[in-house]
Amino acid sequence: MNFSSAAIIGSGSFGTAIAKLLAPKLNSVMLIGRDGEVAASINREHRNSLYLKDIILPENVSAGTITALAVGHPLIIFAVPTAATRSCAVELAAADLPVDAVLLSCAKGIEKGTGVRMSEILREVFPQNPIAVLSGPNHAEEIAIGQATCAVIGSQDSMAADALQSLFTLSHFRPYRSTDLAGIELGGAIKNIYAIAAGISHGLGLGDNAVAALVTRALAEMSRLGTALGGEVETFAGLSGVGDLIVTCFSEHSRNHRVGLALGQGKSLAEATQALGMVAEGVPNTLSIHQAARRACVRTPIIDAVYAILYEGKSAQIAMMELLSRDTRTEHE
Repeated sequence: MNFSSAAIIGSGSFGTAIAKLLAPKLNSVMLIGRDGEVAASINREHRNSLYLKDIILPENVSAGTITALAVGHPLIIFAVPTAATRSCAVELAAADLPVDAVLLSCAKGIEKGTGVRMSEILREVFPQNPIAVLSGPNHAEEIAIGQATCAVIGSQDSMAADALQSLFTLSHFRPYRSTDLAGIELGGAIKNIYAIAAGISHGLGLGDNAVAALVTRALAEMSRLGTALGGEVETFAGLSGVGDLIVTCFSEHSRNHRVGLALGQGKSLAEATQALGMVAEGVPNTLSIHQAARRACVRTPIIDAVYAILYEGKSAQIAMMELLSRDTRTEHE
């Protein structure tokens, strides 16, 4: 299995970064988004006018606004927010996608209400196509300028996994393989909530000791919930678990951390998200993952605290102090 071209559904930061990454190894890359001006700027100037504006895209990258343009490409990458994955998949299915096209999801979240993972949505809509996921500590801003990055590719289809690993292997990008789609996707979704919590802690000025403790306990909580929801415990100690958790909790590129920082500094959620100007997946993820945790009857004090701040109007300072004042227990409980 070889890929001659790819279509990327989603012309935001990550889709643009992946187009830049893969273009040297493909004959053509098609970026598909909703904004006609963005598509025009990519086609005319080889530059995304809204996201990663300083990045010049190779000449074999083009753009459009019709999902059906993805048909005919052997690889189709979903780089849209989780809330848009199902609608984009349904649009693509209506265009009679061939059953041998490989579908790769890069979204980090679970569906609101259903708790369904993105690969499960794709499998529901495309029961015969090879499906894979990509995750890890992968900020678009660094991928786009060629900084060293590792990722994990998950798939139950060994041929698709091998082909994707080969395609994504570059001097500055190293992908690993896994068959644990549930663990990879859950780690990528759950860590967004902890990034908000870390940002809140930084905004409150709680100090490095407190944030380090928060992130450490977050990993334990992520592993506890993730395994209850079907992931393998080893996955949460890997790139899509602790790796993604570390980068998103401490990086200036993290949208979720920036939202949390604003909340910790006293801004409202509306003010924090408006100032960001982009989707912070941790905000809707907090709602959907809190629901999933309650259904699974798993103890998740950090997720509960962030949920209370975002959706119940609790003071960030009070919620963080309540975490520190909980009953003591052994470290491995």
